[in-house]
Amino acid sequence: MNETQTMNVFATCMLVAAVSCWLSSDVLILLRDYISETLSSPVMPEPGTPRRTPQGIPYDDLPHIINADGQHLFCRYWEPEVPPRALVFVAHGAGEHCGAYNDVAQTLTKQSLLLFAHDHVGHGQSEGERMNVKDFQIFIRDSLQHISIMRERHPNLPVFIIGHSMGGAISILTACERPQDFAGVVLIAPMVLMNPETATPFKVFLAKLLNHMIPNLSLGAIQSKWVSRDPKQVEAYDTDELNFHGGLKVSFGMQLMEAANRIQRLIPDITWPFLLLHGDVDKLCDISGSRLMYDQAKSSDKTLKIYEGAYHALHHDLPDTAEATLKELTAWILERLPAPSVE
Repeated sequence: MNETQTMNVFATCMLVAAVSCWLSSDVLILLRDYISETLSSPVMPEPGTPRRTPQGIPYDDLPHIINADGQHLFCRYWEPEVPPRALVFVAHGAGEHCGAYNDVAQTLTKQSLLLFAHDHVGHGQSEGERMNVKDFQIFIRDSLQHISIMRERHPNLPVFIIGHSMGGAISILTACERPQDFAGVVLIAPMVLMNPETATPFKVFLAKLLNHMIPNLSLGAIQSKWVSRDPKQVEAYDTDELNFHGGLKVSFGMQLMEAANRIQRLIPDITWPFLLLHGDVDKLCDISGSRLMYDQAKSSDKTLKIYEGAYHALHHDLPDTAEATLKELTAWILERLPAPSVE
C-alpha cells in the first residue's frame, strides 16, 4: 500500500470514529469491511509478466479474447458434432461465470447449435476487479466484439442470444445496439427493473451519496437461497470457487441501476423477437420487469412464460422446472431457424 492509500484508509477510520455515535451498526459493519478490503487490495503484476487468470492459470493455455481495454476474457465454446445451424451467445449473470451454462449448452448442441460465451470483466476467470466495472457499457461492448468474431468465423448463420439475470440486461442492450444482427433473444429472469424492496427511494438516494464518498463500499452479497429451490443447486452455487461470494460494491450497484433505467427507456422501441422466462417467486430480479417488457415492446414476435413457484435461476431450479425451461427455449430457437436447404 502506498502513502496515498494509507492516508485514505486513515481518513476513513477517522470518519468512522466521528460518525459512530449516530450511524447504525449495520452501516458501521459495511465501513469496517470497506477498510478491510482496501488494506488487502491485490498488488498489480509487474509489467511484462505473463498474463494469468485470477486463479493463476496462464491465458496462453486457455481460450480467450482480449477486449478494447486490453483485458483478457476467458471463453468457452460448445460445438456440435455436425456443421452448426446457428450461433448462440450466452451472457451470464452477476457474480457467476459462463461455465454455469454447460447444461444449457449441452442441450442445444444436440440440435446442431454452436454456443459460445465468456466470463464478463471482473467475473470468473477473466481479468478485472471482482464484480465491478467502471461502465456497464463495457459488458455490451465486449459481447458485441465476441459475437463479431464468431460471425466472421461462421458467416451467414443466424445469431441468437441467451441471457440470465444481469446477463439478460446485457443481452437486451446488446440486441438494441445491433437489432438487425440477431434472430432472437431468450431472457431467463432478466434484470429489467430494480427490485422495489431493495431499491427504495431512500436507499437509491443513499447509494448515490455513498457512490460519491465511498464507491468501493461493499453492500450485501447475493443470497444464494433465492437462486434455486433445489438445495443441491444452492450448495453447488455456494461451493463454486469461480463464483463471487463477496458483497456488491456501491459503484457496481449504481451501474446496474443505470442499466435498468436505460433498458426502460429503450423497451418501447424494441422490435426484435424475444422469449421471456421468469419464476413468479423470483426475489433477485423482479418479475414486473419482464411483464413491463412484454407489454410495452413493439415486437410482434414476443412470448412471456411464467413458472409458478419458481425462483431465479430457472435452468437450475427443481428438476421439472429446469427441464421445462430447457425444452421451452430449445423449441423457441428451433422454430426460428431457417428451413434446411434442399439440394
